[in-house]
Parts: sequence; structure tokens; C-alpha cells
Amino acid sequence: MIKKNLISNEGMNMNRLYRKNELTFAIIWIVVYVVGLSLADNLSVMLGIEKIVTVFASLFMSAVLLLWIYQNKLFDKYGLCKSEITAKKMLYYIPLFVMISVNFWHGVTMNCSVLETFLYIVSMLAVGFLEEIIFRGLLFKAMCKDNVKSAIIVSSVTFGIGHIVNLVNGSGADLFSNLLQVGYAIAAGFLFTIIFYKTKSLIACIVTHGVLNALSIFANEAASTPGWKVTTAIALVGISVLYAIYIMKANNGGTENV
Repeated sequence: MIKKNLISNEGMNMNRLYRKNELTFAIIWIVVYVVGLSLADNLSVMLGIEKIVTVFASLFMSAVLLLWIYQNKLFDKYGLCKSEITAKKMLYYIPLFVMISVNFWHGVTMNCSVLETFLYIVSMLAVGFLEEIIFRGLLFKAMCKDNVKSAIIVSSVTFGIGHIVNLVNGSGADLFSNLLQVGYAIAAGFLFTIIFYKTKSLIACIVTHGVLNALSIFANEAASTPGWKVTTAIALVGISVLYAIYIMKANNGGTENV
């Protein structure tokens, strides 16, 4: 009974803030997510087991957000529904499969133990869900009521810049690699926002984002030279931008109306 009341009170507090200002609600979730996952990653490093804390933190946040969406019947608003555009008109999402394959462009290797690999995959799948719902769902939807183009830009750039935390979360990313990641994350964020805007569904974005992140545990980073990293980043940016342009033009183009 006590646990049920706590969940109910938490839901009421979230609803109160959401109804008062959706943008503030989105920003708070961004801060909670970025700070929470960064701390969880650092704690995992301190404990010596990759993602051991992160997996629980990401699953907990995912459960809270999903339960809130369910209780308030917001599945359609936040894209947890079927696409309004056929797969054929979306080129059967082939460019998304190409993006996922980036993890294998330099070969495949086991970077962690079996346990750590499992924890990494589960946590990254949860992260894919969280980031799409928070940045494409909460933030984009809160802003697009006033100006769609601004909402697309802010959602994409905020998502990309958010990856700066990889410099301090124990991931071991160097400045050069991190800046490249920020660049192609902005482009990928732009693509995912366009997909959501046009199809009204985040399912493809969530799956692509989650699987792309999860399979990175098998990427052979040791074989990736600085030149290859730049080439890969340029390829990802190119795929993201060109596919986004195709989607806009093939599906009535423009960003005039929500």
C-alpha cells in the first residue's frame, strides 16, 4: 500500500508539472537523465563492472517514463504507435540499417566480459528508448506548438551536445572522438526528429537508436584510425541528412504544420 501511494504521489507531481509547463517538464527530464546516467556510469567504473549501476538506473527511468505515458494515455502523442507512412515510402528504413552497421565497419571484437556485454546491451537499449522519448518526444513536442523548425533544430542540437558528457562519465572517450560523436549525433538527431515529425511514430527511431548503441560494444575501436573515424562520422552525417531530405520531399516536404 505504501509503495502504491508513493508511485501515485510521484505520478501526481509529474502531472502537475507537465500541465503547468511542458517545456520545463522536458528540460527537467533532460537534466535528470544526463546527470543521473553520468553518475551511474562513473559509479559503474568505480565498482569495476561496466554498466552495473547504469543498467538499473536506465531501466528505472524508462519504467517511470513509460508508466507515466501509460497512465496519461499519451502513447500517440509521444510516438509509441504505428507509423502513418508506409514502409515503402520510407525506403523500408534501409538507411537506418546502414547506420546500425557502422559498428561493424572496422571489424568485430569482444571488448568486455559476457556479463558486462549483457549489462551494456540492456542499458543501451534502455538509453535508446529514454533519449528518443525525452529529446524527440517531450522536448520536440513541447516546442513544436510554437515553431516546428525551431523545435527540430533545438531538439537535434540539444541531443548532440548532450553527448559531451561522455568526456566525464568514465567512458574513456578522447576529445577528438567525442567532438566527432557530437557532430554525427546532431545529424542523427535531426533525422530521428524528421522521422517522428513525418510518421508520428518513434518506434523506428527507438529501435535504431537502441540497437546502434547496443551493438557498439562489439565495435573494433582499436582498428579505427583517426582518419577512419572522420570518414565514418562524415558517412553518418551524410546518410542522416540525405535520408531526412528524402523523407521531407517524398512525404509532402516542408515543416509548416504539426
